Amino acid sequence: MIRTLVMLGFWALLLPVAALLGFPWTFLTGNINFLYRISMWGAFAGVRLTGVKVQVEGLEKLDPDRAYIFMSNHVSNLDPPIMLPLIPRRTSVMVKKELFKVPLLGQTMRIGSLVPVDRGNREAGIAAVRAAAEVIGKKINMLIYVEGHRSFNGKLLPFKKGPFYLAVETGVPVVPMTIAGTHYVMPKGRFAIRQGVVKVIFHDPIWPAEFGNRDCLMERVRRVIDSGLEPKYQQASA
Repeated sequence: MIRTLVMLGFWALLLPVAALLGFPWTFLTGNINFLYRISMWGAFAGVRLTGVKVQVEGLEKLDPDRAYIFMSNHVSNLDPPIMLPLIPRRTSVMVKKELFKVPLLGQTMRIGSLVPVDRGNREAGIAAVRAAAEVIGKKINMLIYVEGHRSFNGKLLPFKKGPFYLAVETGVPVVPMTIAGTHYVMPKGRFAIRQGVVKVIFHDPIWPAEFGNRDCLMERVRRVIDSGLEPKYQQASA
C-alpha cells in the first residue's frame, strides 16, 4: 500500500509543474511535445520509486524514424506508465470518450492526437479506427491493448478485431509487445504494489502485407505476444 501511495504522491506533486509549465506552453503553441516529455518522465519515474525494476528487450529492432502500431497484452494498471515511456517517438493511445469532455484535459488530449473510443458501440469503434489511421498518418505511433480489457489470470484474452483492420488499412508495421511481471506486481483488482521485476519485450516488426488477411495477421500477433509470457501463462500450458 505504501509503495502505491508513494507513486501516486509523486504524480500528484508533478501535476502542478505540468499544469504551470506544460499546459500553457501546449495551448499557446499547439505543440504537445514538451508536456509529453514531462508526462513520460514522470510516469516512469513514479513506477520506479515503488521499487519495481524494468527489463527491456528488443528496442534495437525499431527504426526511430518511422511510426508503428504497437500491440500488447494488458494485465495491470501499471502497464501504460511502464510501456509508453519506453517507446521511441510520441505515441498515441485510445481513451474513453468521456474524458474528452473534461475541461483542459479534453483539449490537451485532442492536441496530443489521442483517440476517443466507446467500447460498447460498434459504429463508434469503426470511427475510432479511422481516427487512429489519421493519427498514424501524422507519423505518430499507436499503442493498442488488443484484448480490450485487463486479464485477471495473466493469460491472453480474445483479441479485438479493430486494431487489425487498422493495420491492414494503413499498411503500417505492427510491433507485438509482451509485458510480463505486472500481473504479480499489481494484478487487476489490487491496489497495493509489490516489489518485483517487469519485463517488456519488443518483438520483431510484422508487415501486414505479408499476410493474406486480417485473421492471419491477428493469429500471428497473438502467437508472438504469447511467446513472451511466462510458460505458466502461455496458451500452450492452458
